[in-house]
Amino acid sequence: MKRGTTTSLKLAIFIIGIISLALCIFWLPGLSREAAKMNPEYAHLRLPVLVSLYITVIPFFLALYQALKLLGYIESKNAFSELAVVSLKHIKYCANTIIIIYVIGISLLVSQNALHPGIAIIGFAIVFAAFVISLFTAVLQELLRNALEIKSENDLTV
Repeated sequence: MKRGTTTSLKLAIFIIGIISLALCIFWLPGLSREAAKMNPEYAHLRLPVLVSLYITVIPFFLALYQALKLLGYIESKNAFSELAVVSLKHIKYCANTIIIIYVIGISLLVSQNALHPGIAIIGFAIVFAAFVISLFTAVLQELLRNALEIKSENDLTV
């Protein structure tokens, strides 16, 4: 991969991270206040939902960091290394953690009879996206592991 391509991908990851951080700091608290005003019967859920959303941001940022590390390995011609496999494994774990947190959160909102259809659609979309990312990284991880095995066998035969 050319250096310009990895640089643009790194820039995209930084932009995603900055936008996500800005949304968490400035948009989410205001949104939760407005939701509590519009639905006072669910105002007691404002803080738990907000804290849960902030908890899900942690694995998201860890996955972004691992993606940056993976791009660094690609840039330094270490794409086919055990380090890349480990980065993919961490991204997969982060996606699975997001899935678990959202499924628990949606289940708790259902048990409180507070799951708005719009929130449900967004939650299920996030769960689906995280599942796709988890599945994709698992496939890439296995392919990379197989490529490393073939590479080591070829190195031994030479």
